[in-house]
Amino acid sequence: MFSFIEVRGKKLFMAVSYVLFLIYIGLASILLFFSSYRQAVRFGRNEAFTEYNLLPFHTIMNYIKATGTINTSIVITNLAGNILAFMPLGFFLPLLFSRFLKFRSTLLIVFASTLSVECLQFLFRVGSFDVDDLILNTVGGTIGFIIFKIAFLVLKSFLRF
Repeated sequence: MFSFIEVRGKKLFMAVSYVLFLIYIGLASILLFFSSYRQAVRFGRNEAFTEYNLLPFHTIMNYIKATGTINTSIVITNLAGNILAFMPLGFFLPLLFSRFLKFRSTLLIVFASTLSVECLQFLFRVGSFDVDDLILNTVGGTIGFIIFKIAFLVLKSFLRF
């Protein structure tokens, strides 16, 4: 993938990148399924009913409308948190796996990963299924991919001099 970049320590860089990716996957799994917040949501609910939202931008608009009535940090945490949660996935996929150097491939995996998370949270009642989370997480993965591409171009031009 980086054959034109002949840098000593390339193997070390890739090894560190894989380790960081695995740490990200582990932390994301804990936060998305096993954190104390998730368990409180699970056991604080009526077990017979699990919430869901299938209307695009419904939850996002509710947060934006409620900005003056609820704590702003809650709004920021929910909206920005959903974006930030999947940015590393959009960054690491093309970095570590050459088949994800194309935007479409990365976008499909980010979307499929987000859909899987939402379905599993709904199934195991550790969250609700929300199409807005799909949107925000996919935006996050897209931003991560863009950051990768920019860093790649900067590094490529820097190493040519």
